[in-house]
Amino acid sequence: VVMNKIGVIGGSGLYDIDGFEANEWIKMTTPFGDPSDEFLTGKLEDRDLVFLPRHGRGHRILPSELNHLANIWAM
Repeated sequence: VVMNKIGVIGGSGLYDIDGFEANEWIKMTTPFGDPSDEFLTGKLEDRDLVFLPRHGRGHRILPSELNHLANIWAM
């Protein structure tokens, strides 16, 4: 059985996903520059989950400034 990771690009409300046990923040770089933030890894029930805060921690990136290519490539 192959268990795939779940990848979520979302807003600040997703920091507190019910049942999500956060593990560590991981920095990624891409050929398109840096994504919005580091990726938060952890477990949701028995599945690996990776979360990217779309606007960065603290909502520091405006919607018009998002690096969508980097976010998708890194995911």
